Amino acid sequence: MTKQYSRRSFLKGLLSFSFGSLLLASSGYTYARYFEPTMLGVEKLKMIDPKIPISFEGFTIVQFSDTHLSEYFTLKQLETLVNKINSLSPDLILFTGDLMDEPNNYTHINEIVPVLEKLKAPFGKYAVYGNHDHGGYGTDIYKNVIEMSGFTLLLNEATNISKADGSKIVIAGIDDLMLGKPSYEGALGNLNKEFYNILLAHEPDAALETKNYFVDLQLSGHSHGGQIQLPFYGPLITPPYAMHYFEGMYEVDSMKLYVNRGIGTTRLPFRFLSPPEITHFTLSPK
Repeated sequence: MTKQYSRRSFLKGLLSFSFGSLLLASSGYTYARYFEPTMLGVEKLKMIDPKIPISFEGFTIVQFSDTHLSEYFTLKQLETLVNKINSLSPDLILFTGDLMDEPNNYTHINEIVPVLEKLKAPFGKYAVYGNHDHGGYGTDIYKNVIEMSGFTLLLNEATNISKADGSKIVIAGIDDLMLGKPSYEGALGNLNKEFYNILLAHEPDAALETKNYFVDLQLSGHSHGGQIQLPFYGPLITPPYAMHYFEGMYEVDSMKLYVNRGIGTTRLPFRFLSPPEITHFTLSPK
């Protein structure tokens, strides 16, 4: 009787465990596929540096990255993103690349511009190439879309963001490291160490080289924060040029690097412990 009861208990426990594992896997799939990819958050950071001019006290910058427009991140979701960014009333908007997942296969290209041009910032909108923007014969497609949307595309160059009193900060942009023709010297060689210099570089590991120039803050994306992370382990995999830095703020010698987790997904339409984000920076000299 005891032996039969034990066997029955074992089978019941095994069945319960199997059902529980199946339920957990199913719930995990549903969460990673349908919930976390839509859990857009705003990371708010205050950047303090004595090189920031007094007139830029409280100046706000919004960075977004890696939208990867596709069947998994739609134009309707892009509209939601645009409304969210505009609700933050940024002074400056920066996009760090990967607009469409596959530019040559994306069938709604003409519908992107009316959405992106709604983004408003009094000091402008700037962007750089990501690897997906060059991939799939997308180089010219991306350039046309981003410029028609009112963005200035920075290609191995720097520009000034100036106030009426003549004070300024500098925004530089480098071409994509994987599929572009990046020139560190072209983008950064003429930077003045007296100014507050911000670099847009799609791949975060560019910091291993840019730390040797007068860059105060590098903004990157590309990694998606790993897109899928495991507790106590971190990302299962990160792409090339995101092997050293994959999420959040880093100190790279005297330079700060911020890696945005991005908005969309690529390869697999899942996010787990790596929710999408917009980054909101507030500048202060003190």
